[in-house]
Amino acid sequence: MIETMYAASGSGPAGGVAGWATDLMDKLGAPGAGLAIALENLFPPLPSEVILPLAGFASAQGRMSLVAALAWTTAGSVAGALALYGIGALIGRDRIRALVARLPLLKLDDLDRTEAWFARHGAKAVFFGRMIPIFRSLISVPAGVERMRMATFLLYTALGSLLWNTVFVLAGYGLGDNWRTVEEYVGVYSKAVLVLVGLAALAFVAVRIVKSRRSARRPGPGVHRAEAREGRRAEASEGRRAEASEGRRAEASEGRRAEASEGRRAEARGSSSGGERTRT
Repeated sequence: MIETMYAASGSGPAGGVAGWATDLMDKLGAPGAGLAIALENLFPPLPSEVILPLAGFASAQGRMSLVAALAWTTAGSVAGALALYGIGALIGRDRIRALVARLPLLKLDDLDRTEAWFARHGAKAVFFGRMIPIFRSLISVPAGVERMRMATFLLYTALGSLLWNTVFVLAGYGLGDNWRTVEEYVGVYSKAVLVLVGLAALAFVAVRIVKSRRSARRPGPGVHRAEAREGRRAEASEGRRAEASEGRRAEASEGRRAEASEGRRAEARGSSSGGERTRT
């Protein structure tokens, strides 16, 4: 049994996740390794970097064949991913949109852009996502929400899982008693991913808060439209007043010209009458 192998190799007793996985492999063999990986997909805190090298170590000790270890762990990865795909499909796009609409700092436009990106790059996201801690499991949920074609999902999930599993199973197979070294190195990788994700989330929140505060200081588009309408009305009213004033000035000028012309005619008539009386 694998527990006996620990004692014989001096690698120490298996405890925690390693002890649980050891029990499964003791009882079920390679299918036990597959079951452990399927559960690891459903519960990301279960570390594949422990289970997979342990399966490779068991293969090196002759407790299961290397091919069986690779086949069953990959089958377990696909089975776990299918379960998460089903959860995403049950949640559905409408529920996700309703949830995003209620969340602060998130907009439906963000979801629309994410959906458009996933529509273009979903297959690559599923393939490479299978090799990133935490995202290994979570990537199956948006695939289900967006109802990615099942054949495409299964193909890229199987390929990505096979590549990831092969690296770690072979590492455990080659390292033998030192298989726990894999856990140490992958632990650094996982922590680096968590730090990057945390920094990205903080940056996103900070940018959204700054934008929301700027928007609160600026009047909204409705205010701008009202101001523009008021400005147009004021300009029109001013124009009408200017036209009326110009009209009044024109009328006054015309009246003065008419009066002057009438005065000249009257003077002309008076001069003509005076001349006639003189000749008489």
